[in-house]
Amino acid sequence: MFSAQWRLCSLNSTAKFLTINSSKILGLPTSAKMSLKITNAKRIEGLDSNVWIEFTKLAADPSVVNLGQGLPDISPPIYVKEKLSKIAAIDSLNQYTRGFGHPSLVKALACLYEKFYQNQINPNKEILVTVGAYGSLFNAIQGLIDEGDEVIIIMPFYDCYEPMVRMAGATPVFIPLRSKKSLGGAWNSNEHTLRTRDVSWRMDSQRTFIILLKPHMPIKKRYINTLILIYKSFSIQKNIYCTSTEQHSWKIHKSRKAMRITTFPGMWERTITIGSAGKTFSVTGWKLGWSVGPHHLIKHLQTVQQNTIYTCATPLQEALAQALWIDIKRMDDPECYFNSLPKELEVKRDRMIHLLENLGLKPIVPDGGYFIIADVSLLDADLSGMKDSNEPYDYKFVKWMTKNKKLSAIPVSAFCNTETKLQFEKFVRFCFIKKDSTLDAAEEIIKAWTGQKS
Repeated sequence: MFSAQWRLCSLNSTAKFLTINSSKILGLPTSAKMSLKITNAKRIEGLDSNVWIEFTKLAADPSVVNLGQGLPDISPPIYVKEKLSKIAAIDSLNQYTRGFGHPSLVKALACLYEKFYQNQINPNKEILVTVGAYGSLFNAIQGLIDEGDEVIIIMPFYDCYEPMVRMAGATPVFIPLRSKKSLGGAWNSNEHTLRTRDVSWRMDSQRTFIILLKPHMPIKKRYINTLILIYKSFSIQKNIYCTSTEQHSWKIHKSRKAMRITTFPGMWERTITIGSAGKTFSVTGWKLGWSVGPHHLIKHLQTVQQNTIYTCATPLQEALAQALWIDIKRMDDPECYFNSLPKELEVKRDRMIHLLENLGLKPIVPDGGYFIIADVSLLDADLSGMKDSNEPYDYKFVKWMTKNKKLSAIPVSAFCNTETKLQFEKFVRFCFIKKDSTLDAAEEIIKAWTGQKS
């Protein structure tokens, strides 16, 4: 048995963390273990709050109809599930695979994205497979952003953007989408846009990074004019990089074509495009994502990956590859999931619009994705009994609705920075990638709410 005393004495007063490959803390007595004072790393200071933890827990009650988290309860394509069940029986595919992406998967992804881009894609150098779109974004921020850099985030934004940027020591710069209320009827997501002066003045000589989400979440704007505006700003200032998170790009309604900033002249060289299996095939539990971009950018994401997660589950990657090949070969066929899912979602979207309008609301009609938001202040709910009076209106409303109406949603102000929460705190987001039975249950709640007969 070795003595720990010599090693402990070598630690100076600045040492904070000791990694030990042992199941015991060097024989220290229990009292010594309990007296250790553990402090958090400064880079995560103030980032512990999370909307998903809080509201997913509220919606876990079986009596609640969950239209909150973007969790599809529709069945994934049968061939996707069949591929996984067969692959699990192959011993060699239950072991480690290539750390930057299973060979068959990166080849399939290269073939898929070459259909949209003008250049050939090297599957081994220009694609990186990781743990969901979260993992892809984390790799990009850690690999390309330096302490002190500015990162432009368009609001409303996905809630992980700001924490990831701050953990990298960079400064988030928030630019809001502006909206014009239409004269009667439903709002439309295309009424939300960026102003030229809001974007251009941020594109200064300081190194800047911009995070795009298309279609924009939670509004699901298609970004045609927005992308052109951003591209013009890029063409003026060259010292700018872009991450385009496009995991919802397959869900553009009414057969509209998704605009991809990577296809603009000169943008491939400085853009990382992010996608995910969860949003592509409605298998969010698989947690597979990918980054596509030029090798001079991807290689830095690879460095982050090899020193963090290393690799992803081999059976899932092989199953995804085989499923992708099925739809790649039938891209123009109505049966292709990339074509059939948007049509299915459009029907569900229109039904959700009708349900919300029956409540007396005017939802913002999305052009893509599977979320819809509405101003719920028109319902004039009595929130006086809610415990935390300092919470934004939408937080209190969702908690009230979940408790009293057994219907859950997500507050939109969770996707805004502190200064703009007031602009969106009357809005709530509903998810409609749900089975008909789930939407039926939501309809019954709304009918009872409004006093309508079933």
